Amino acid sequence: MTAATAITVALDWTPNTNHAGFYVALAQGLYRAANLSVKFLSPVQDAYKATPASRVASGQALLAVSPSETVVSYNSQPASSTKPRLTAVAALLQTDTSAVVTLQSSGLDRPSKLDGTTYASYGARYEGRIVQQMIMNDGGTGNYTEVIPPMLGIWDTVLGGKADATWVFMGWEGVDAKRRGVGLNAFSLEDFNIPYGYSPVLVAATDTLQQHSETLQKFLAATAKGYEFAAQHPEEAAELLCQTASDTALDKEMVKESMQMLSQHFLTKDGRWGRQDKARWDAFLDWLADRKLLTTKVQSRTTVQGQTASLDDLRRGDAGEVIPRELFVADALFTNDFLS
Repeated sequence: MTAATAITVALDWTPNTNHAGFYVALAQGLYRAANLSVKFLSPVQDAYKATPASRVASGQALLAVSPSETVVSYNSQPASSTKPRLTAVAALLQTDTSAVVTLQSSGLDRPSKLDGTTYASYGARYEGRIVQQMIMNDGGTGNYTEVIPPMLGIWDTVLGGKADATWVFMGWEGVDAKRRGVGLNAFSLEDFNIPYGYSPVLVAATDTLQQHSETLQKFLAATAKGYEFAAQHPEEAAELLCQTASDTALDKEMVKESMQMLSQHFLTKDGRWGRQDKARWDAFLDWLADRKLLTTKVQSRTTVQGQTASLDDLRRGDAGEVIPRELFVADALFTNDFLS
């Protein structure tokens, strides 16, 4: 038998139920059966100094877990950029389970009430302006203060009262809050007329897709089986996640509760994992373009002269040039070709 093909996958967060299918596939030997040796990189190893996508760009990982905005970002780099383009090869979830949240005790029970408050940001490319648009769609001005804490401590800033709001996954931080007895106000983007894309997605460098096509097909087929099992057997999948993600301290009861919620979001209506729809990508791209958020200057945790700007800069109109919508072709941003 030939040596197993090594694959590194950069995770977007510490192992959690969004990643359940990966760890089920690992625990059940599905990758090994496909002659794959799979390693998952948690951002905790360097306190998130490197983003998952940057690990793909640098060649450290073949795949990364990221929001769909990352794909848009990597496909709108200036001509001088050496970063590769990225393609989404699978959607981990079929439904957006994220929300901007506040503590119920704060009285901030509508996005419009976030004017004048403090928002804990990940410093992601479109994040600040998406939140601003949500507030405006609810009748506010969108004038709030943005703070950028260390990535892995963002949730704690809200729980500890150091920030009024942040963006979380309700299947993880939302379940955590419930188990702590902390009430949340949750504002989903869809409820405020924002057609958000897939999140999270699994991305790869576009120019490596054909080179690694067989490996990607094998990996995604095994991963799909893992997510299908998780959808059908959430409690067993929770046990496997806790056993296999041994480098992370997981609360087994929280994981089980989270899995019960997420199990209904892993698959399409006809029971398939990973599929992405062109209409959903187009709707998000159209919305970004209509709101003039597709610009050459963007937010980032890393300052790059002439390419990045703070949220206040962007509000003042210092956003660089608007990138024409026609330069973003949905079919070039995602593919279902490597899914069974």
